[in-house]
Amino acid sequence: MSEMKATVRYAGDDLYLAVSPGGHAQVLETNGKRGSAVTPIELLLLALGGCTGSDVVTALQKKRQRVVGYRAEITGERREEAPRSFQSVHVHHVITGHNVSEQAVSQAIELSDTKYCSVAATLQRFGFRPALKSSRRRKLRKRPARERLRTVAHRGFHAISL
Repeated sequence: MSEMKATVRYAGDDLYLAVSPGGHAQVLETNGKRGSAVTPIELLLLALGGCTGSDVVTALQKKRQRVVGYRAEITGERREEAPRSFQSVHVHHVITGHNVSEQAVSQAIELSDTKYCSVAATLQRFGFRPALKSSRRRKLRKRPARERLRTVAHRGFHAISL
């Protein structure tokens, strides 16, 4: 087991300076109405998207899929009362590439959800239980017959319950 240590310092006026274990600084704010920096709860969505995105792209590259674009759209529904935790989080994966296999995309997302994404695994460890479902949408863009650029989108539903 390895320990990681981050620091967060109050900078005044609802602003904080966070320093990651790798030494990277990030300004945080707790006044979400101002919109001058990311809030801690927004950072949770970004962490999940970055983690699963890295897993999915890496898995597709290992399967020799020609990925030219990846985007994760992460939405969360929050409780109205305190603590304003997420009731559900939805991750929509959009992959663009040349002749990308839908089966390879499904497998890559499943591997991220069930084995590799340390952010999702950490959330699960603390009681958040994902309920995974997928829907597929395929869009072909005009290219020569031999080289079709395909966008494959999968929506994984991560239901978070407290």
